[in-house]
Amino acid sequence: MLRKGMFLAGLILACAGVQAAEPVPLADFARHMQFKDVKISPDGKHLAATAIVGGNVVLSMIDLGSNTALTVQPRNGDDVFEFWWVSNERIVYAVAQHGGALEKPIPTGELYATNVDGKARDILFGYRASESKAGSTGSHIETKQNEYASAWILEALPDDAKYSTIVVQPWSRTPGESIKAEVRRIDLASGKTRTVATAPMTGAQFITDHKGVVRFAVGNDVDQKQKVYYREADGKDWELISSETGSGVVVWPIMFNRAGDGVYFECGGAHNRGGVCQWDVGKREFKTLWSGLEVGPSGFEETFDRQDLFAIRSMPGRTAVALLDKNAAEAKLLVELMQQFPGEDVHFGNASRDGKKVIVVVDSDRDPGSFYLYDAEAKKLKFLLARAPWIKPDALADMQPFSIKARDGMPLRGYLTRPFGKEETKRLPMVVFVHGGPHGVFDQWEYDPTVQALASRGYAVLQVNYRGSGGSGLAFQKAGYGEWGGKMQDDVTDATRWAIEQEAADPKRICIFGGSYGGYAALQGAVREPDLYRCAIGYAGVYDLRLMKSRGDIPQTFRGEGYLDMVLGKDDALLAQRSPVNQVERIKADVMLIVGGQDKRVPPVQGENMRSALLKRGKKVEWLYQRTEAHGFYDEANVTDMYTRLLAFIDRNIGAGSKHDAVADEPAAPAAKD
Repeated sequence: MLRKGMFLAGLILACAGVQAAEPVPLADFARHMQFKDVKISPDGKHLAATAIVGGNVVLSMIDLGSNTALTVQPRNGDDVFEFWWVSNERIVYAVAQHGGALEKPIPTGELYATNVDGKARDILFGYRASESKAGSTGSHIETKQNEYASAWILEALPDDAKYSTIVVQPWSRTPGESIKAEVRRIDLASGKTRTVATAPMTGAQFITDHKGVVRFAVGNDVDQKQKVYYREADGKDWELISSETGSGVVVWPIMFNRAGDGVYFECGGAHNRGGVCQWDVGKREFKTLWSGLEVGPSGFEETFDRQDLFAIRSMPGRTAVALLDKNAAEAKLLVELMQQFPGEDVHFGNASRDGKKVIVVVDSDRDPGSFYLYDAEAKKLKFLLARAPWIKPDALADMQPFSIKARDGMPLRGYLTRPFGKEETKRLPMVVFVHGGPHGVFDQWEYDPTVQALASRGYAVLQVNYRGSGGSGLAFQKAGYGEWGGKMQDDVTDATRWAIEQEAADPKRICIFGGSYGGYAALQGAVREPDLYRCAIGYAGVYDLRLMKSRGDIPQTFRGEGYLDMVLGKDDALLAQRSPVNQVERIKADVMLIVGGQDKRVPPVQGENMRSALLKRGKKVEWLYQRTEAHGFYDEANVTDMYTRLLAFIDRNIGAGSKHDAVADEPAAPAAKD
């Protein structure tokens, strides 16, 4: 479906949000971001944006000269999942499909294409490729072949508007099947492909040089060790240049430098907390360019022509930016814009090839973000769109970074969010919010709707990046392997006790909450520290570690069993001991369990068994089961209902009027004098 109209007037009016009220309605935190992404065309004449209109994610293409837009609605009510400018006139997009008993749309792996004027719109690749409408438009292109695989754009070839390179990952036909990905050159009109590289290992990612030639393949092999393969040119053999050692030394290619004689890599750095190195292609040697003192890189800033890096982003607390080239025009512009938006994070989206038009993204812990267009010739910054225009940052709470040491000396970092207007209030009721993952994932200084929903109702929120989390180097991540329910749990406890010592939290009014691994940590926290938490909420959580090794989608994958052995360990007795389902007699906290009936990662049986174990012990359980949700709720009404019931449960346990609510926020009465 195609629709035309004025862009900045029509689209914003169509998507306008409701003015925020006091307190912020929970439904506002549950809403999906109105605008997903904005990218400018290589020639700087058009914008493309993904937005929710009528309940679906559509693709709008905007002519900056006439300020008119054409909107593409995928067929059958599908959502646009991702998109890429592949030339000045053509966009390739992937879709996600609604259907069945699942609320959340699932990416189909297909690739579609359209011109900016809506013409030559067709499917290029996927399992429904034979349904191409090319023949109905007078084309003599032969019928496309269906392929049962997922594909995505690897690189738009800068000097070739007719072709791009794509990664093709065939679908497994049986659980645990090992299938290697390919890189293909695709005709952007006909969809015909030609294989130019095959991965030397399963699950590899690819890096190209500036001519679009595949030069690196990197990933974790079946032995769970990360390997980097390199080839000198098309048709050359892959050679292993780096393999993870027992000490955890690992590198990961990012991109080639402008000259093409060096490659930027993520590496351990001088402090083994994460760094950036450059690999000399001729000498085959690494040189450290930047080392994180506390954390590793969290992102990078490319030059506008995408030929080099000029800055490294990290997250020691709030966002930090280290400039590799202070004299680069991009670096000077970034510094200037950061000064215009103090207290916020500024980064570049993409730019026209000549660097004269740039998409700028500005966001923060209280702001989901806004898109701007910078005109280098006019030296002007123009506001385009807010991701969630109904969110009013001035009414939301600040995330305050903190750093502590765990009981064994391990350095830990995290965030404490106090309710807006109560930044100096002591002994607040507090929710310990444990992130999922757990490995490689980490809490960051960014807008989090769940954190803001809790804070908006008067609760302090504590988040800690326990050992095993990402962002602080591989050694820190590996320190969590085998420590589910052990030292990882101790880190959460130590952060909670730190908040009590700082008088940020009332020791009698603390709940613990998390999703996925965080759900496990919430219930394991209630087991390990029965007198610390008044309530525990497990959201899509794992409660039986042994069962995790046989049920769910992880053990069904090629490397899944080995991964679980690595991160959980192989001692069944210890896993049973560290499983909350086997330790319910120790739980004093009130418990709430939130379960999605379509969860493949953590099947509902995990929550059902935990509920049964608690009920057999005569313990009450607040039970929230949504048949059509998966690993994390998606439907806005279901998320709103979850927030409502979650907060009601927390209120009963540690909120105003709860049995633990005395006069915690009041100053203590002075002692009587003799």
